[in-house]
Amino acid sequence: MATVEAKVFSHHLKNDGTYNVKIRVFHKQERKFIETEHYVSAKKVKKDPKSKTDLIVADQFIRRLLNRTLDDYREKISGLGEKLELFTCGELRDYLEGADKEIDFIAFCTEYIQGLRDLGKSKTAANFNTIKNSLTDFFRRPKVGISEIDVDMLVDWEIFLRTERTMVRLNQFQKEVITTQSPCTDASVHNYMRDLRGLFNHARKKYNRKKLGLIQIGHYPFEEYEIVRAPITKKRNCKIGMLNRIRFSRAKKDSRAEMARDLFMLSYYMCGINAADLFQIDHSNIVKGRLEYNRSKTRDKRKDNAFISIKIVNEAKPLLDKYLGKLQFRYATIGELNKALSYGLRDLCANNNLVGVTYYWARHSVGTVARNKCRMSTDDIGLALNHVDQGKKTTDIYIEKDWRIVDELQGKVIKLLGRWTRKNQRWASEVRKRLSVTKVYSRNC
Repeated sequence: MATVEAKVFSHHLKNDGTYNVKIRVFHKQERKFIETEHYVSAKKVKKDPKSKTDLIVADQFIRRLLNRTLDDYREKISGLGEKLELFTCGELRDYLEGADKEIDFIAFCTEYIQGLRDLGKSKTAANFNTIKNSLTDFFRRPKVGISEIDVDMLVDWEIFLRTERTMVRLNQFQKEVITTQSPCTDASVHNYMRDLRGLFNHARKKYNRKKLGLIQIGHYPFEEYEIVRAPITKKRNCKIGMLNRIRFSRAKKDSRAEMARDLFMLSYYMCGINAADLFQIDHSNIVKGRLEYNRSKTRDKRKDNAFISIKIVNEAKPLLDKYLGKLQFRYATIGELNKALSYGLRDLCANNNLVGVTYYWARHSVGTVARNKCRMSTDDIGLALNHVDQGKKTTDIYIEKDWRIVDELQGKVIKLLGRWTRKNQRWASEVRKRLSVTKVYSRNC
């Protein structure tokens, strides 16, 4: 049986000489507490005859207000009927506290974004933080009720996004900086709406408990509002000639351009490995001449944890010698590495008459070259790019992964760049000599 009772604790005395009155929820031999808006001074409390340390409220006016709250809570508990046994004490406390309380969507976003950062998902956190900031710009206040996110609001917000707008942000010195944001394109509006829908879905997942029959967020505006479709993007891949221009391009030693060139080609050699994974892996990921890791983007979403094993080919060996396990010390976060890659490729393009190449083009190029030039199947390409969760396909449950398929695709897309000549071998030898590093790729062989 669940009970609720108003409590004042003597050790909770604040600096101003007052106590906050709390509601104690007792259920299944557990105790949880709900803070109230009521504060009482030492003169308005007295000792609880049932306890040596607890106090009770002596002020009659506050007692009447508390009794109304307690009666309301008891009525809600009675209304649960047999469902009460499905609740833990914490869930019951949350239900009583939030049943009639408007959810602050901005506060939820802040909490959820911080949780992503704690998990190391800085890129996703940054995208959602952009949405949170845009909502506060749109509403012009730091609190937004979840019920305010409705169809009319989505229409008005889209209009807001498509107009030039002024933004106020705090810089690293906590000083306000005012900037002007250009109108969003269809692609940007699509991304904004998609990410807002994602945040809204996470809020529903947290506050709605279908198994208990409790729905705190009953509306879903995205059923009625149609998100603008994103335009088809230009294919972001390099032809063989451009890949070789990047491969043999000149860059200043130890510059961002040099690092961007090297990591771009390393991604191409290693079946489109993401920068986030290069940032995280180290020597322990090398097993018997292969680089084995779980793709960070999807490892938490797949039954196979997005595991992949890539052969360390000759072309990749000197680059792994140079960068493996060192990027984490050169850059504090993956965001900083991505920024450096962006600037580095921009410089590389400017100095070598290339246009618009980004790091992700390497991954796109692997898939395009494998399909259009090497005639590999889309299933094999999906395996090599680590797109396929084979644990979700009934047939593939019975099939053991054969990494030789990936090796074949890898070999074919690299072969099109040209043979591994003696000139390349001398270059690799010079890199190893200059760096004076151990051949990490031979460990565990």
